[in-house]
This record gives sequence, structure tokens and C-alpha cells, in this order.
Amino acid sequence: MAVRAVRGAVQLERDEAGHMDEQVRELLATILERNELKSDDLISIWFTATPDLHSDFPAAAARGLGIVDVPLICAQELDIAGALPRVVRILAHIESDRPKSEIAHVYLGAAAALRKDIAQ
Repeated sequence: MAVRAVRGAVQLERDEAGHMDEQVRELLATILERNELKSDDLISIWFTATPDLHSDFPAAAARGLGIVDVPLICAQELDIAGALPRVVRILAHIESDRPKSEIAHVYLGAAAALRKDIAQ
């Protein structure tokens, strides 16, 4: 098994805890599904949120999915003029036999504009 990194992002419609939980759960579930991963394959997950998101910790959604024994951390994105607002990003470190070229990075909804080169 090799250590790989998987990227993903989602843009929220509004800054509400329930909405963030729903959207981040969908993003995580899609990352796991597209990469054929189980919770045991996860090493750690970094979550970042743009400075306009205050309603909850994105990592709380992972705990709600049952990801309870994986180190999680949240951080704030840089406040750059013109950046896409209300975005949660994920960088997950995983164990996988897949080559880097076969890792499925997931950018949902309007967040696909962030990485058109790798968005699925």
C-alpha cells in the first residue's frame, strides 16, 4: 500500500450548520465511493473553510459519517479578494494501491471551477 492524497471541495449555498453537514458528508461520501475507500484506508483529513463560514466545523460531518478514529483538523483558507466564497476543501491522506493517476479528486457543484484540470 502506498500513501496517497485525495483532494475535494464543495461550495455551500449558505452558512448554516445543517447545510454544511449535509454538503460535507456528500463530498466525503463521494470521495470514498469514487476511490473505493473504507474508513480504515484513511490516514488523516485536513478541512479548510473560507473565512465567510462560521456555523460549524467541517470535520464534524466526518464524525457524523462514522469516521471516528481518523485524525481530523480544520483550518481557515486565505482571505483572497475574488476567491470563490463559502467553500470547504478537503485534503485526505489515504492508503491505496491505486497509482496517483487513478486517484479520483472530487469537486462538487460550483467548486468544480477551482480545479478544472482534475475535477471529476
